[in-house]
Amino acid sequence: SVSLLLLLLTMLSMLLTSHFVSSFSDINTPAGQNVILPCQAPNYNIIVADWSRADLGSEYVLLYRDDLFVPDNQHPSFKNRLDLQDRQMKDGDVSLILKDVTINDSGTYECRVLQRGNNRGKRAVLKNNPINIINLSVVDPPGDVSLLLHKGSHTGHQFQSRVSEICSD
Repeated sequence: SVSLLLLLLTMLSMLLTSHFVSSFSDINTPAGQNVILPCQAPNYNIIVADWSRADLGSEYVLLYRDDLFVPDNQHPSFKNRLDLQDRQMKDGDVSLILKDVTINDSGTYECRVLQRGNNRGKRAVLKNNPINIINLSVVDPPGDVSLLLHKGSHTGHQFQSRVSEICSD
């Protein structure tokens, strides 16, 4: 009836006025690997890509603007360890490649973009709703038993020696 039609029109209006629908995903990976954090914008008119992690405060993971990486205010732990899967961001792909991940890279990452034709300034990208939110969990690689052993433990030493023998066979 009329209330159902009004509800449908309201929902349609919300969909048309919001630029992006956030998606959420979890990625689990062992330390030392390269990992791709996927992010797909709805179209390809992207002029700014921003990756952030809330626990970093005002420092960001990556800011890519005008076909260049912007190093100002990037968190130092990410310097020289990042790339975009497609720097041209064709088809809206702003996926982030994070190289040689460590346990300290674990956290919740957010991807935002600013698209050509948007009337807001380039700094406004930081305030947009994220397109994608990724919870990255980095763990020690399998087979790294050193964390399970206590220094000076006779049993631990025997176990580590046995693991070394098995691995060398």
